Amino acid sequence: MKILILGAGQVGSSAAYHLSREEANEVTVVDHSADVLRELQDRLDIRTVVGHAAYPDVLERAGADDMDIIVALTDSDETNMIACQVAYTIHHTPTKIARIRSADYMNARKLFAQDAIPVDVRISPEQLVCEYIEQLILYPGALQVLDFANGRVRLVGARADKRGSLVGQKIATLRDHIPNTEGRIAAIYRDGKSMQPDGETIIREDDEVFFIAARQDVRVFMSEVRKLEDPVRRVVIAGGGNIGVRLALALEQTNQVKIIERDPKRARIISEQLNKAIVLVGDAADEELLLEENIDNVDVFCALTNAEESNILSAMLAKRLGAHKVMALINRPSYAELVESGSIDIAISPQQVTIGSLLAHVRRGDVVKVHSLRRGAAEAIEAVAHGDANSSKVVGRKIEALDLPRGTNIVTLVRGDQVIMAHHDTVIESDDHVILFMTDRRKIDKIENLFQVEVSFI
Repeated sequence: MKILILGAGQVGSSAAYHLSREEANEVTVVDHSADVLRELQDRLDIRTVVGHAAYPDVLERAGADDMDIIVALTDSDETNMIACQVAYTIHHTPTKIARIRSADYMNARKLFAQDAIPVDVRISPEQLVCEYIEQLILYPGALQVLDFANGRVRLVGARADKRGSLVGQKIATLRDHIPNTEGRIAAIYRDGKSMQPDGETIIREDDEVFFIAARQDVRVFMSEVRKLEDPVRRVVIAGGGNIGVRLALALEQTNQVKIIERDPKRARIISEQLNKAIVLVGDAADEELLLEENIDNVDVFCALTNAEESNILSAMLAKRLGAHKVMALINRPSYAELVESGSIDIAISPQQVTIGSLLAHVRRGDVVKVHSLRRGAAEAIEAVAHGDANSSKVVGRKIEALDLPRGTNIVTLVRGDQVIMAHHDTVIESDDHVILFMTDRRKIDKIENLFQVEVSFI
């Protein structure tokens, strides 16, 4: 697949990294900075073009005539939209994906159509990050919470502690602990390395356990891995930018929310947007301010400014002063891994959150959801099976008969309103939503081929 990425910022570079690692893709990146592109080309097997992302001559030099997908990920909404317009009008690019940050644009439904601004898919990293944090707050103790099948099934990652009912026991005993629920342990990471779990695997303290369950059973399964934490009541948000304000608006009806914003003018603007949340003017890394606001009684402290160094420092300070849990927005993956091994509970990577939404629209076959896990090392995928036994490689076949790549498990099927935990003899039917866990995402092309229907199928 030929993919043109516009913009080599944090999100664009991350997209280029993930997509270029897959053998079936040919990736070209456009950016105005020759230095950034040179650095990117030194690390990745990609083609680069220097220039303005929306200029017709630049898109022509980048080979837009021959592209299957254009992904506009610059920092400018207007540039992204115009680039999609140019690609559609001049080059007839089949699929156009654009990063749209402004809520005003995102909410203007009639704006995006083939006879207006021809953007097929709009991605808002700020909105995706906000929803991601909301899920982490809804399930205290989780490291990741990911939705499938329109929220009916959730994949949850949690670190095992000695108070979990299953810790120190074989996975096979899970049925005895919670006999009337359906769920599966999809993967275990021990000392940073992936393990292929089976019934004889013993869960150990500090294992990173990924389990999948129906939405109503998530908390029951969480209690098997670690002691359930009290619901979150008090939240402090450092940074009144787009993400901070979106999160405050989402939480203020059910939680006590405070936002700390350094700029008085910005603080005044966001105070008019919020209904119940309290806006404080100050520095989130000011120890005196945090003590005045009783940081030791705060359930979650979220550092969401545009400066990741400030986020790290303020989150570490809040943790030292007694905040129960701290999260920090961090762009660099190397920083994220470093700080999570220290006093910061959860490092939130906008690129990791965003890339899943992008990949779902790049995959071949009917892939409706993709979630990137563990900094992109693994993937959880929701694919829809189509066709019949003659036209499909999966329909009408038992799971044990499928040619799945090593490290890939089919963990759950969603059939209508029914959630089915997959076993070796489970037969896949047409229109099943199949949820897979891949520890080696480089084999994604084999999964795509499995779920592609033969051309003869109509």
